[in-house]
Amino acid sequence: MVPTAPAIEFRYEVEPADRQLVRQIVESTGFFNPGEVAIAVELVEERLAKGDASGYHFVFASWHGEPCAYSCYGPIAGTLHSYDLYWIAVHPSFQSKGLGAKLLAHTEECIRRQRGRQVYAETSSRDQYAPTRRFYQRHGYQRVAHLKDFYAPGDDKLIYVKGL
Repeated sequence: MVPTAPAIEFRYEVEPADRQLVRQIVESTGFFNPGEVAIAVELVEERLAKGDASGYHFVFASWHGEPCAYSCYGPIAGTLHSYDLYWIAVHPSFQSKGLGAKLLAHTEECIRRQRGRQVYAETSSRDQYAPTRRFYQRHGYQRVAHLKDFYAPGDDKLIYVKGL
């Protein structure tokens, strides 16, 4: 019998090659403009340059050995136990396998281990982001704020929170 790799494996250390991995995952979703993609890569660069002092933590997920998803989170400055979920993205080729849900649950467990008690996530009100909003709601996040025209006219910022 040939041993098989676990379906999902997680990694936490950021490597230089993760700049390209994050770029590829974020671009593949078709949700983000070039400026937003650059921000996602910039967080990887901050982590590489400053380590824990950057305030950015990552969880990379592989499906049967293939890197395909990641999350980025960090403590919110000036708070005791609140964290931001900056990014969670799954390459479209690997969606609908429960990978996003497992990555989110694993990220939340990492936050708990760091004494986090609340996780905040933001997203857009645009129709394109309806699946994102449903994802957060299915996993226990409640919408707590709606900031009109935040990103652009007609593109509101919605903030969700989940207690851990």
